Amino acid sequence: MPLTPLVSPEFDDAFRGHLHTLFRWRRDVRHFRTDPPPAGLRSRLIESCALAPSVGLSEPWRLVMVDDPSRRAAVRDNFVASNRQALQSVQAGRSALYASLKLAGLDRAPWQLAVFCEADPVQGGGLGRQSMPETLAYSAVMAIHTLWLAARAEGVGLGWVSILDAGAMTAALDVPASWRFVAYLCMGYPAAEDDVPELERTGWETRGDPGVMILQR
Repeated sequence: MPLTPLVSPEFDDAFRGHLHTLFRWRRDVRHFRTDPPPAGLRSRLIESCALAPSVGLSEPWRLVMVDDPSRRAAVRDNFVASNRQALQSVQAGRSALYASLKLAGLDRAPWQLAVFCEADPVQGGGLGRQSMPETLAYSAVMAIHTLWLAARAEGVGLGWVSILDAGAMTAALDVPASWRFVAYLCMGYPAAEDDVPELERTGWETRGDPGVMILQR
């Protein structure tokens, strides 16, 4: 029996406008309310995350829900030590501004999620990554971005904590040695909304001109 061809959805101007708004309002959130989003939403967001593209359909991302208080405390200790070290490398004249920034939502975010990447997944059969094995990590980042947009569409903020020691994270969360740490995500309702990045509002940096990021050949 011949297969019935699927009819792809049509995305009209209104949809594209809403999509652009979603892109514009996606923020790296550092200030959270402590009330948790409704039950079931986290699972729905993870399902959306799983729709992300991956090299060779390997789906190499591995997600760890960090709910245990002792493990959260270990992550926070890791951040404090790593942040202290990072402060020493900040450019002269910017250390005071750096120190004033709240660079993590570890104390308030109701949901915390660690993202790892399987270094050599069986799934995918190695397709597309023999010459560029780093595409596995890129795939995990694509999953994070998909989760980020899905969360924002539900009114949930996400903050990426990158000031962490990767080896200590592997030990603190007791995951397989073959998993490579990619990101630690704080999630919950934002304390405030803004369509301008916090680092731009505080004067740390400004968005670049998209035109200068394109090289013609």
